[in-house]
Amino acid sequence: MSYIIVGAGGHAKVIFDILIAQQKEIEGFIDDYCTESPIETVPVLGTTDQMDGILDNFPESKYIVAIGSNRLRKSLVTKLSSYSVQFGTAIHPAAVIGSGVQMGDGSVIMANVVVNSGAVIGEHAILNTACTVDHECILHDFVHISPGAHLAGNVKVGSEAQIGIGASVIQGIEIGAKTVVGAGACVVRDLPPNIVAVGCPARKMKTNTK
Repeated sequence: MSYIIVGAGGHAKVIFDILIAQQKEIEGFIDDYCTESPIETVPVLGTTDQMDGILDNFPESKYIVAIGSNRLRKSLVTKLSSYSVQFGTAIHPAAVIGSGVQMGDGSVIMANVVVNSGAVIGEHAILNTACTVDHECILHDFVHISPGAHLAGNVKVGSEAQIGIGASVIQGIEIGAKTVVGAGACVVRDLPPNIVAVGCPARKMKTNTK
C-alpha cells in the first residue's frame, strides 16, 4: 500500500521519514501553495483542488495530512473526506506502543514516543517527538501532543486540543476541546474548552479564538 502526504512543509518531511523508516512506498506530496517538493526525489502531485486526477492515478493510495495546526488539519481532512479517500497511519519504529492501544486513522506517532497500555488515540492526532502518553489516556480526534510533553495515566484530552512542548499533565486530568496548554506548563487541575492555559500550575491566560 502506497502513501500520499498532504502538505509539503517541515512537518511533512518528518512524516516522510517515518514512512520511509516503515518501508512504505510514497507516491508524492499534495500542497495547495507549494509546487516545489521538500524531497528532491518525490514529486508534488498537485493541489487538493486536483483530487479527481490524483485519485485516478493513485486509486489505492492512503493519505496522511501532514499539517501541524489542528484547525487546518481538520479542514483538509474534511475536504479530502468528500472524495472518500483512505487515511493511513504513521508509527515510527522507535516508538514504544503498549498492549491494547487503539489508534485512529490518519494519526501519527513520531520517534521516541511512548504510549502505554490501554491508551486510546483518536483520528488524525499527532504524537510528536519523544512525548509520552501513559496508561488509559484518551486523546480525541485532531489532538496534538507536542515534543517532550508528558501525560500521566487516565488523562483525557478533548478534540483539537494541543499540549505544548515540554508540558506536563498529572493523572486523571481532563482538558477541554480546542484548549491550548502552553510550553512547559504544569497542568494539575481540569481545564475547560477553548482556553489558552500557561504556567505552573497552569491557569487560563485568555480565550482561544483560533
